[in-house]
Amino acid sequence: MGNPLRSPSLLPYGLPPFAGLREEDYAEAVRAGLAEHLAEIEAITGSDEAADFENTAVAMERAGTLLNRAVSAFMTLVSSHGTDGIRALETELMPELSAHEDAVYLNRALHERFAAIPTDGLDEESARLVSEWLAAFRRAGIALDDAGQARLRAINAELSRLGTEYGQRVAKGINEAAILVVDESQLAGMPEDDRAAAAEAARAAGHESGWLLTFVQPTGQPHLAVLEDRGLRRRIFEASVARGSSGGATDVLGLVTDMARLRAEKAALLGFADFAELAVDDQTAPSIAAVRDMLAQLAPAAVRNAGAEAEVLARAAGHELEPWDWDFYSAKVRREKFAVDEQALRPYLELDRVLKDGVFYAAGQLFGLTFRERDDLVGYHEDVRVWEVLDADGEGLGLFLGDYFARPTKRGGAWMNSLVEQSRLLGLRPVVVNNLNVPKPAPGEPALLTLDELRTVFHEFGHALHGLLSDVAYPRFSGTNVPRDFVEYPSQVNEMWMFAPEVVRNYARHHATGEPLAAEVLDRLDAARLWGEGFATTEYLGAALLDLAWHSLRAGEDPGDPAAFEAKALADAGVAVPLVPPRYRTGYFQHIFAGGWYAAGYWSYIWSEVLDADTVEWFRENGGLTRANGDAFRRQLLSRGNSRDPLASFRALRGRDADVGPLLARRGLG
Repeated sequence: MGNPLRSPSLLPYGLPPFAGLREEDYAEAVRAGLAEHLAEIEAITGSDEAADFENTAVAMERAGTLLNRAVSAFMTLVSSHGTDGIRALETELMPELSAHEDAVYLNRALHERFAAIPTDGLDEESARLVSEWLAAFRRAGIALDDAGQARLRAINAELSRLGTEYGQRVAKGINEAAILVVDESQLAGMPEDDRAAAAEAARAAGHESGWLLTFVQPTGQPHLAVLEDRGLRRRIFEASVARGSSGGATDVLGLVTDMARLRAEKAALLGFADFAELAVDDQTAPSIAAVRDMLAQLAPAAVRNAGAEAEVLARAAGHELEPWDWDFYSAKVRREKFAVDEQALRPYLELDRVLKDGVFYAAGQLFGLTFRERDDLVGYHEDVRVWEVLDADGEGLGLFLGDYFARPTKRGGAWMNSLVEQSRLLGLRPVVVNNLNVPKPAPGEPALLTLDELRTVFHEFGHALHGLLSDVAYPRFSGTNVPRDFVEYPSQVNEMWMFAPEVVRNYARHHATGEPLAAEVLDRLDAARLWGEGFATTEYLGAALLDLAWHSLRAGEDPGDPAAFEAKALADAGVAVPLVPPRYRTGYFQHIFAGGWYAAGYWSYIWSEVLDADTVEWFRENGGLTRANGDAFRRQLLSRGNSRDPLASFRALRGRDADVGPLLARRGLG
């Protein structure tokens, strides 16, 4: 049999035929796709016809179908099921993919054809397609001379290699950080279902007995909120913050220094002061100065609020507070001051019910969508579930894949990605994937979510909706292919339905008894809404400002010792709070160093939150969870992707530019 990836999938919606794929098929299909795409580009640039929209812009949007199909399937495995074989292929293929991107965007003949396209009479989306291609050529370095382009290609190749190595070391480090507990008395405070999951994790890792406490990607670890054993909490915290920076095979600090230097050199080659200035060039933010100004305004108030919270926690603890104490005593204060026990909520937050009666229910109320699980379709791992999504008229809209449980082959964190991107031009309907890292329960036990995991389920599904409800002509503009500082906005808006009364009443029921969550509990959660915002905002700003520090280096500037650089960066930004370390430290900041999608852009979460908080107010002002509101949000924003200026889409919905007031109120910074 041939390679199934070489031909369009015959499965519904073009779902890749994962069950019939071998690891070597991915590499073979990617390389065939690279060759085919170059041949397609050569046919475009070698045409004797004068360049026009159809024979150049549309031809490029049609090109690369094999490459896109192969890469989307392969990169899904890299992040979600990165076996040793897949990781080895990643090391081989990423430099080839980086070189191919340069071959496209540094192609002078292709650029000349795009520059020659007459745009008079084109519709808005088509005219934007030409302008976006030209902007991409410019940012990629098309104006450089041959020597400059040669150096840029070398830099990009090395950055690809270093980023891949960084990601692989971090993935290995998160597994190695796991702590085996052999004395069950140390687990006092841990819920029984978590103990069972930890015991199952220990067996899966090859231990005959004990409980394996696995880690998540950020600095904070969920077990810190429940474990009574202060010594074990300290071990967990110290293992978490030491990841990637303690020497040995998983240390990444040397890689970071090399990447920062290369990115600074790249920015200078392209005519920018530093990489941060380059990164903001294609965002909705007007300038990196505007970004810095916003963060500088938020930081002092956030740090003050965190300090006030620390005083309350120290009184609750009765001893000097340490970073590994924060989550434990914060949970204690929530219980005593606000009568909110997050652990007591978990039996009401069973994953399957949250999905079907919460996330899917809200999408049905807003957009008329229904979800039909397709047991006949399989994903890339046995834990992956597949749903067909039907529109309000009963027509098939696309597929949604849910991959919710942690495993050693999955990178940490949570994310959405597309296996198939919607395009009217290509006749494609979307296939999107949500990934989380919820600890997998023991066989026969329910998967009970924490409040943070509940929020993440709704958040990531907001990204999924952005992909599923896309309605654009050109794949370049599909779904979440929007500026980075806009992409988080729809997903953050979707979090609002988590505790909407009509939604929470539908899903928050005790997994064993069916008893609904009492209304007064929701009232208490609302009363406690601002508790912990000082910590949350400070740890986020610490990461965002650390990111900007690494990417504000100038060409030739030596950052010196990475640990000292990090400490100085936090101190200079006013967010060096020992009790509140950054959400991500240099040694495990995958967002900015592995792949680099958020490099010099981690600030975009809070930039997007300005739009999000204002949109939440719009929903509330207009009646909340209604089809009319959902249809307007879909029509003016979700369906548009990047087919028009995203801020124009926001203004079309809201009737004005965004107001920062709702964000300040939400975070207690007003």
